[in-house]
Amino acid sequence: MKSKLFFLFFFVLGLSLFAQVKDYEIGVSPFDKNLRQGGLYDYSDPSSVNMRVAVWGFMRYPGRYIVPVNTTVADLLSYAGGPSDDANLEDIRLYRVLEDSTQIMMKIDYNDLLWENKLKRVKKNVPNLRGGDILLVPGAPRLYFKDWFSITLSVVSTLISLSILVLNILRK
Repeated sequence: MKSKLFFLFFFVLGLSLFAQVKDYEIGVSPFDKNLRQGGLYDYSDPSSVNMRVAVWGFMRYPGRYIVPVNTTVADLLSYAGGPSDDANLEDIRLYRVLEDSTQIMMKIDYNDLLWENKLKRVKKNVPNLRGGDILLVPGAPRLYFKDWFSITLSVVSTLISLSILVLNILRK
């Protein structure tokens, strides 16, 4: 009996020594890797005029950015770390406030940004960035096979445990 307890103790100790340790950001849920808090990122060029823009949504590093005036939408997306796996890249939205205080929204397809050189025959709908623009990348969380498998396995194991408990209670 003592040897079994001794073995169990060292087995648990060995597991704890070789367990993988992950660093999580402060304020971010450890269970949602896609949830990021915004910040202020400065990619300004001291020798040119700079502007403030914002990138929100399903990006790696959403937040406010200080970038040079000639920055394109594709550059801004790359500054923000690129879209996450859950992003809907065919429905990127650019919000802009005009001089007369009216607000407009422009939809951008990411394929227009990727294949810009090959789309010279087709009219592109990629506007230039201006100061104060807000770029929104929409999306929805997606579940992959490993996620569905994990959920199914946890539900099945819970049902098996409950059925074993009920059978043990009914036997007595």
